[in-house]
Amino acid sequence: MLFEPFASATLTLANRTVMAPMTRSRAVEANNPNALMAEYYAQRAGAGLIITEGTSPSPNGLGYVRIPGLFNAAQVQGWKLVTDAVHARGSKIYLQLMHTGRVSHQANLPAGAQVVGPMDAVCPGQMYTDAQGMQPHTAPRAMTEADIAQAVAEYAHSAKLAIEAGFDGVELHAANGYLIEQFLNANVNQRSDAYGGSPEARNRFALDVARATSAAIGAHRVGIRLSPHGVFNGTGAFPDVDAQYLSLVQQLSGLGLAYLHLLDHSAMGAPPVPAALKAQLRAAFKGPFILAGGFDRTSAEAALQAGQADLIAFARAFLANPDLVARMQAEAPLNAPDMTTFYTPGAKGYTDYPALAG
Repeated sequence: MLFEPFASATLTLANRTVMAPMTRSRAVEANNPNALMAEYYAQRAGAGLIITEGTSPSPNGLGYVRIPGLFNAAQVQGWKLVTDAVHARGSKIYLQLMHTGRVSHQANLPAGAQVVGPMDAVCPGQMYTDAQGMQPHTAPRAMTEADIAQAVAEYAHSAKLAIEAGFDGVELHAANGYLIEQFLNANVNQRSDAYGGSPEARNRFALDVARATSAAIGAHRVGIRLSPHGVFNGTGAFPDVDAQYLSLVQQLSGLGLAYLHLLDHSAMGAPPVPAALKAQLRAAFKGPFILAGGFDRTSAEAALQAGQADLIAFARAFLANPDLVARMQAEAPLNAPDMTTFYTPGAKGYTDYPALAG
């Protein structure tokens, strides 16, 4: 099944493999996409669907060094290089919208931008900056309801720009401890207003963003990524997490979104997403369901055959193997990823991984 075409009301793909979003930090000038990035994505267009690296809808969301944005005309033009190159090779490509929220350092932001989050609590740990090396995260400013409304509008505007830039749709990054999950997670969000204090209130920001982007470009062009039970960036499980996410997914399903992308971080050492919750979320979402997290060809095929997902996302395997689909079909050995070049500027460890000979 993995190499067979997939068709639904929202997606028509050449196969059931998805290139997962992966931060690569190559947008070296003003957070603009460039020709090197176009080459990288085009090399990997054997995927049925490519989901780009996290891309900020706002200057405030550019928390990491050299990550791309999509909120101005220059960035639209840069992303057109990418979408044209991928479409020329027959794949579909979605832009992942990622506002880093409190996972940020002021040195990484453009002039005038601010580190914001649902609360003023500092994200634990450190972050790399080109200017100052590793630094503790910058203390965020707690968002007012006016700030929240502005952020929702920024997501919707960026979604419109994504369609202008030639993307087939957008994915809302509501995982990995970034802004949307900062609102979802009770360990981070301890607000007592309409955006915190109960499961329904914590879900509100995610639903506001999903509705606004759906209104902007059509729900059939909006996917979402979730990682319940993840521990990245100071999140972690909390009481009634499963019930909260089930309610969230039921409401997201009612919007008619393009897909639900569920990430299980256990391959990276985090607690697994319980199998029962995966099954509940799969049943609750009436649309394409993507699973991600440590899959290889064998486990991906098994998950598809068991009906656990419609599509399977691969991350580091696609990073190191531009021709991953062909390699898996041929049962050929895979290149190993070079972790020292994951986030460095330039072509090394980016566009120079070899494809199969012939």
